[in-house]
Amino acid sequence: MKKFLFVDLDDTLFQTPKKCVGETDLQPAAYLKNGEACSFTTARQRAFFEFAQSGMTLIPATARNGDAFRRVDLPFTSYSVLDYGGIVLQPGGALDAGWLALMQDDMHLALPGLGEAMRVIDDFQQKAGLPSRARLIEDYNTPFYVVVKDHEAKGERLADIEQQVLADWIAGEGSDYFIHRNGNNLAVLPKTLNKARAVAYLRAELEAEHGPILTFGMGDSKSDARFMAACDYAIVPNGTQLAALTVAAL
Repeated sequence: MKKFLFVDLDDTLFQTPKKCVGETDLQPAAYLKNGEACSFTTARQRAFFEFAQSGMTLIPATARNGDAFRRVDLPFTSYSVLDYGGIVLQPGGALDAGWLALMQDDMHLALPGLGEAMRVIDDFQQKAGLPSRARLIEDYNTPFYVVVKDHEAKGERLADIEQQVLADWIAGEGSDYFIHRNGNNLAVLPKTLNKARAVAYLRAELEAEHGPILTFGMGDSKSDARFMAACDYAIVPNGTQLAALTVAAL
């Protein structure tokens, strides 16, 4: 039986130097547009990657867009899930046009709500006298979600946005959307955009090709739990947001 690991990237297989305190054997794994290394693997992460590759096919499931994914220096050879599940790349990197067409139809329906979420966020920020504004994130000529970052990377300000304005909006007219907050990122996504949906699609494709398969899901954040639950087994890295909510909380 073939085995597949659907795996998140940032804060799962690698992370920024600020999150590598006490680690001495770091190697670059992802780069900025100017070529500067921005994320690194630890020795344990490299050992895990080698271990996983020896018995499984790794399929990244990431929020990164196509450009950011191309700046990841890890040897993936199968499918890839990008943009929170909005984009699927086939082995070799070709775009899965059928999946994109489906997502474009869904995102067209979601666009008015994303615009309203931006207005709600920006109105709050303006009244608070803060400069950060919401941005609509697009990839492959398709709008997918809204994100806001604090200009001083103060997570409590993003918590204020979530709790004081977005929570009420989600509970009312924004019920077709959900919030993802981790680190200095606060995103509003349509419920039709999620990694779990893309993973389920690929699982069906792989089963059609190989027959019964065994799947693993691995991720660091609360939002990753959705696609991990679509797999047979889940792997949670220690010290992550998801670990704090699950195994570390027991």
